[in-house]
Amino acid sequence: MCYMRFVCLLASTLTAAAVLMSVTQSPTLQRGVSVQMAVTNNAAPMPDADNHDAWIVTIADDGTVYFGIDPFTPSELAEKMKTIPRRRDQKLYIKADARAPFTVVEQVIEAGRTVFFDSPVLLTAQPGSTEPGTPIAPKGLEVEVGTPPAGAVATVVELFSSRQQPPILKINGDQISWPALQSTLMQHFRKGDEKVILLKADVRLPFADVAHTIDVCRSTGATIVLAPPSI
Repeated sequence: MCYMRFVCLLASTLTAAAVLMSVTQSPTLQRGVSVQMAVTNNAAPMPDADNHDAWIVTIADDGTVYFGIDPFTPSELAEKMKTIPRRRDQKLYIKADARAPFTVVEQVIEAGRTVFFDSPVLLTAQPGSTEPGTPIAPKGLEVEVGTPPAGAVATVVELFSSRQQPPILKINGDQISWPALQSTLMQHFRKGDEKVILLKADVRLPFADVAHTIDVCRSTGATIVLAPPSI
């Protein structure tokens, strides 16, 4: 009987130790608002998005904006950002629902620019799945905002909302089909065009359409510059 008690006690101790080890070895994920992110194939790892002090703005499917877990209007967000000190190497991570209006994403980007975030990261989901209970490392698409670098001649990609899906797509003013987006861009680059893409997107589009376009553009190895609405 004593032997059996010893075996049970030892098993319980080992189980508790295993659970503790599992918890301590898993990365600490920042608490936030859950959304259905757009799925992309060419996003880069963004491990710093899991830091406890990461600047993460979440946009729900209805356009509601959260900084951390607190709701803000875009104008309130800009004022809030001005009150928080940050390191020079910190990035602005935008976790937008795939169905969120792109106009709100633009407003959040503009709020970030008031505190000099000129290269926001659009966090996205990845195809496939992981083992249950396995933390998913964040990935995202980093974009430049504003105008192309001085002296650079950019290839202009434009998205226009349409009553039919998908949106109307143009490259340098010429309408093309969606399946031809990557190959057309590569043709431009093979001819000697600089690998800089200026993306102009209709703010009425859902974020998923813009994220998909950025994802395909990124697959060409180009720098993506997201034009503000006024450009």
